[in-house]
Amino acid sequence: MYTVGLGMPTTHSPRQNHLLGALPAEDFERLAPHLELAPMPLGEALYESGGRLQHVYFPTTSIVSLLYVMADGASAEIAVVGNEGILGISLFMGGETTPSRAVVQSAGYAYRLRSQLLKEEFNRTGAVMHLLLRYTQALITQMAQTAVCNRHHTVEQQLCRWLLLSLDRLDDNQLNMTQELIANMLGVRREGVTQAAGHLQSAGMIRYSRGHIAVLDRPKLEKAVCECYVVVKKEFDRLLTDFPNEALRASNGAFNGNRRDN
Repeated sequence: MYTVGLGMPTTHSPRQNHLLGALPAEDFERLAPHLELAPMPLGEALYESGGRLQHVYFPTTSIVSLLYVMADGASAEIAVVGNEGILGISLFMGGETTPSRAVVQSAGYAYRLRSQLLKEEFNRTGAVMHLLLRYTQALITQMAQTAVCNRHHTVEQQLCRWLLLSLDRLDDNQLNMTQELIANMLGVRREGVTQAAGHLQSAGMIRYSRGHIAVLDRPKLEKAVCECYVVVKKEFDRLLTDFPNEALRASNGAFNGNRRDN
């Protein structure tokens, strides 16, 4: 356990990240000495498009947006990564660079690991590899569903999806994010976000003031969101919730990557 403060002292552990927490003890203990606690300030760019990956990051209390940046500088969010995941999947999927930009959306902490160490663990073809491939499949689902959502659903529905995905990766119902930044994330006009946030506030779902969003009625927000949120959440649950039991079978030589026990 580590104690580091952003203001008030806070206790941190790599196991706060769900991927690291799902690893069998033997695999985790190989990685633990090399995990470095890193502060993640709001707005910091961890990767730029085309940049070489020196580290991968396992967020614990932060959220990072993956953005696709156009030639004219316009950008849109393609996925969010928080305590459920890892940043830097292109490293073990066969590339040394990433096509997206990674920017801290919600300040906090993450554990970082040197890229070469993760590649060595992945190439063991054990529990680490199976877990990372499952996570990658879930992340691809999120990216695909985001594209569908941005094309077919209203700005208000997109905002609901974005809020719920963010809340799932935080310990409370508070978000610090300006409407301008949200508009950049969703790839829409700021006026559209202002109108959508106003509707949600009038309906008693959120309270918005000077870049601070508090979700007041999550069940109501879940009723207002489009099906895209549920599709993404179910896929993460399906692929990752049962992993610890399957990893145990893997350590005994009984893992079957195409099998799920209900």
